[in-house]
Amino acid sequence: MITVAALYKFAPLPQVKNIQQPLKDLCEAGGVMGTLLLAEEGINGTIAGPRAGIDAVKNFILSIPGLEDMEYKESHAEKMPFYRLKVRLKKEIVTLGVPGVSPLKNVGTYVEPQDWNDLISREDIVVLDTRNDYEVMMGTFKRAVDPNTKTFRAFPEFVAENLDPAKHKKIAMFCTGGIRCEKASSYMLDQGFEEVYHLKGGILKYLEDVKAEESLWEGECFVFDERVGIKHQLELGSFELCRSCRHPLTQEDKESAKFTAGITCPHCFDSIPEKTKNRAAERQKQILLAKAKGQKHIGR
Repeated sequence: MITVAALYKFAPLPQVKNIQQPLKDLCEAGGVMGTLLLAEEGINGTIAGPRAGIDAVKNFILSIPGLEDMEYKESHAEKMPFYRLKVRLKKEIVTLGVPGVSPLKNVGTYVEPQDWNDLISREDIVVLDTRNDYEVMMGTFKRAVDPNTKTFRAFPEFVAENLDPAKHKKIAMFCTGGIRCEKASSYMLDQGFEEVYHLKGGILKYLEDVKAEESLWEGECFVFDERVGIKHQLELGSFELCRSCRHPLTQEDKESAKFTAGITCPHCFDSIPEKTKNRAAERQKQILLAKAKGQKHIGR
């Protein structure tokens, strides 16, 4: 059984460049894969590996001043959900692209999963999904507004065009693990919105803590690894990924004439150049050959 850990924390890390290599070395030594992003504003990432490897990385991060109380969640996978390890230095651990916005300066009110249903059921609350369109497509909360964004950078534009601090005084936001809506809450407060709430621990914590029969969540939650989606109690979902555009696929998508496993899907068939399709076809061929030999194809 593979342990999957999602973690983040906004905290001042002036020594961030000194953390990168030791953290990478520790992951490699423990058989841990996935992505960790480091910036002067904190840490963000999802990693997976054997129990001992994950514990070693977690303990190292917790030993860093400022990260002692990082947001941390675990789930499990039958096989490794990542193919590579990335430990990268970034300007932001989640990219909003608006200078000066920082949860270290101001942040919305955290709402525990067990209190979330009552909050988003209130008529005076605007429930806002801060995730991207392909994530929302898989599932969201009842009454939630879909910003229909392609990237988190587009969120400020959505707010400017659709929300007014004078009319929409109370906002409740959510995202996968809590990090995007935490930063978005800081942005909303800067824009003059009076009451801004966000789901502590994100959808993942809600699905873990709230019983399915009491839940206001509909569908599955997109996760950024080979599991694609998860359901209540963090059980594996039913979606697959298009290997070309990384869009989650329904059974209907896979039955489309525009779907070819590992090459195209209905979401990218008309936009991908022919030479890219040819490269994808060759990649898929190599994957199948490796599988037939009982080997892994790292190029996936």
